[in-house]
Amino acid sequence: MSTANTTAATATPIFPSFEQVYQGLAGQIGMLREMAPQPTKSDEKRLQGAVETLIEETNADEAVWLESCIHCGQCTNACHYFQATGEAKYAPMRKMDLYRRVYQREISPMRWWHRLITQPVKLSDFEQAKELIYDSCSECGRCTMVCPMGIDTASLVHHMRSAMVAAELVPPELAALRMEQKQMGTVFGSSPDSLRKMVETIREKAGIEVPLDKEQAEVMVLSSAVDLVANGNGLLATAKIMNHLGVDWTICSDGFESANFGLLSGDMSLWKKQVDPIIAAAQRVQAKILVIAECGHAYPALRWNPMLSSGGLPFEMMYMSEFLGKQAKAGNLHLTPFDGKVTFHDPCKTGRRGGAFDEPRAVLAAMDADLVEMPANKEYNWCCGGGAGIFLLEDATRLRDESFKIKIREVNESGAESVVVSCASCRLNFESGRQKNHWDKQVHSLVELVADHLIEDESTANAQARGAVA
Repeated sequence: MSTANTTAATATPIFPSFEQVYQGLAGQIGMLREMAPQPTKSDEKRLQGAVETLIEETNADEAVWLESCIHCGQCTNACHYFQATGEAKYAPMRKMDLYRRVYQREISPMRWWHRLITQPVKLSDFEQAKELIYDSCSECGRCTMVCPMGIDTASLVHHMRSAMVAAELVPPELAALRMEQKQMGTVFGSSPDSLRKMVETIREKAGIEVPLDKEQAEVMVLSSAVDLVANGNGLLATAKIMNHLGVDWTICSDGFESANFGLLSGDMSLWKKQVDPIIAAAQRVQAKILVIAECGHAYPALRWNPMLSSGGLPFEMMYMSEFLGKQAKAGNLHLTPFDGKVTFHDPCKTGRRGGAFDEPRAVLAAMDADLVEMPANKEYNWCCGGGAGIFLLEDATRLRDESFKIKIREVNESGAESVVVSCASCRLNFESGRQKNHWDKQVHSLVELVADHLIEDESTANAQARGAVA
């Protein structure tokens, strides 16, 4: 068990435990299939849209990747879905077969030849590929890391997801949330009004100030639907930490939602629609740093957005674990010790694909945690199996559950008593796996763990000493 400060240990909880949060959210997820939109176009138009999308999104990089596979099979050793099932169809290289056929027949230098020896692509081909593109690829990038040809399978899968949007073949759960976010700008009903109510609750019941909609601030923080409709502890913890640091910060009601179902589904227009208000809000308040909430896919949605001119933005983007790590390294986080052996699960998007390995570990070091690494850690870390929206998909349940057993084995072999994660999707998948397998490990959110270990009586001194982000 961890040793938190006395106030946090004795105070009556304001929000439900994460186990309760998971159970409530699982119920909401179960209703998504009934809310999914039905196809509106003819089969011919759906097929045409899918093919045209792939042609439009195929540039030099994609062409080289599609031409380069030597079928060595190295990617199978890296894929958690293949390793968990042993089923050949889940080999990463096979997930590109349909994309490769479209490329070869439509735009490759030898297209005249391929049109003679291969059958035209059909809508049924895309329907059959749906499981490979959504259910069995979390776009974790582990296969890319070991590919001798440097093929970025995750990027190719994302292009295929864009084609699936055009073909109206998005899985029902993602389709329902994509429709909600596109039409109403909400996720699970989270809205600016939800944010205001959550802020009021934190102010009234916890006595913690949450600066909402400041005209100017050095740091702008994002939240997420999981925080606003289920787990208020995330925003509460963030507020405690920011106030402890004496940071000049705000959260904006017109640009707060980290979740981006444009990215997850493959809808490029929605991806941009969700990002634009966030960028506009950060520029309006003249932020120097934009802190992305513990939401793994939000990291690439903002940090590597192809529709943004990131070099020209007047602020720096950081994931929450990066921000906390920099504060820890600067000596600004004053934390009580954490008792017991703990291991850290690196989210694929911020770790392997983002390189943010040292920062979360610096935070754990700041609380003198006995950190033990899993056998495969950092860039070799195994995906939890629930990323890229897979946690939401009923059809992916078997694959998700089987692949999570790899994480159970890895954590058990480390000797850790608990696991720290810094991604809401990972945390939900860990909680699901913990309950289904009657696993005895505790799972902590990094930001909530830090908030529980703040040395409260130093917060005022810290604020007076710094007054701004170090």
